[in-house]
Amino acid sequence: MLPTKAYAAPAASVPLAPFDFERREVGPHDVLIDIQFCGVCHSDLHQVRDEWGGSVFPMVPGHEIVGRITKVGDHVKNFKVGDLAGVGCMVDSCRTCPSCQEGLEQYCEEGMVGTYGGREKGTGKPTYGGYSNQIVVDEQYTLKVSDKLDPARVAPLLCAGITTYSPLRQWKVGPGHRVGVMGLGGLGHMAVKLAAAMGAEVTVLSTSPNKEADAKELGAHKFVVTKEKDQLKSVSNYFDFIINTVSAPLDLSQYVSLLRRDGTMILLGVPPEAPELHAFALIGKRRRIAGSLIGGIAETQEMLDFCAEHNIMSDIEMIDIKDINEAYERMLKGDVKYRFVIDLATLN
Repeated sequence: MLPTKAYAAPAASVPLAPFDFERREVGPHDVLIDIQFCGVCHSDLHQVRDEWGGSVFPMVPGHEIVGRITKVGDHVKNFKVGDLAGVGCMVDSCRTCPSCQEGLEQYCEEGMVGTYGGREKGTGKPTYGGYSNQIVVDEQYTLKVSDKLDPARVAPLLCAGITTYSPLRQWKVGPGHRVGVMGLGGLGHMAVKLAAAMGAEVTVLSTSPNKEADAKELGAHKFVVTKEKDQLKSVSNYFDFIINTVSAPLDLSQYVSLLRRDGTMILLGVPPEAPELHAFALIGKRRRIAGSLIGGIAETQEMLDFCAEHNIMSDIEMIDIKDINEAYERMLKGDVKYRFVIDLATLN
């Protein structure tokens, strides 16, 4: 077993603190990654506070992981010691169901194994994530990271990047499309960058007028303050797609009315309460509401390659791991542009 240092939440109501545990030994198909950086996702906060239910404690969060490979198993084919590698939201799945066979492991019919907060297949042991100094992962669930990009700014691509890239690819977004992005946080700022790089016209829909300059700098072509009725009316029946990253309570009908006929709103954010929507808001223009969950391993690799080609990275604020609890409180207030990333060199 491999002695490992980490920060963990002992229980839902307790702050994260130093935690020592053991990783499994490197198996024939595994790689050992010395973790350099780990992004801080809003999902981490939800899960350490057991807001979604079913959290496994003690919990070591973190599923936006980038580091160097320090050991490979005897049968590993695609990685070597010294490679820069990434780990996203899952570390295993059943591998045999139709979804897994189609490269859509995130929709595994038996349930994917989360990088943290899950249970290892076979052993049933809890999985521990990237707020740690090292991780052992099957090479099939490990990603190649380009040396062209800043690895710290790549880390959030493993969740925020793929969560926004996958629906843009699924709905074949490109030149000629009008895309609205609701919310300019960790997910939203990636949606803006990616949709713009794909050639779409991008409009940020925000309640905060002071975010306009940032939105334009990120690549948005337009900015609409949704509290201003005249601005909102100017984009009525306008968008082919709306990427909804908002996790706060909101009136969906108001935003669905911004879709053109046959337009689609894609839900990525998860509000605490189910939003209401009158059927007429959809029926009148044959509009659609859909959802999307991260991406499969192949698509995540495609996203990382796309980002390397277009020099796309997350905008981050680096923190020491000792400051993680303070970062959570700041994240709740929206006080980050746009993703915290932990420097794991600070884990002593």
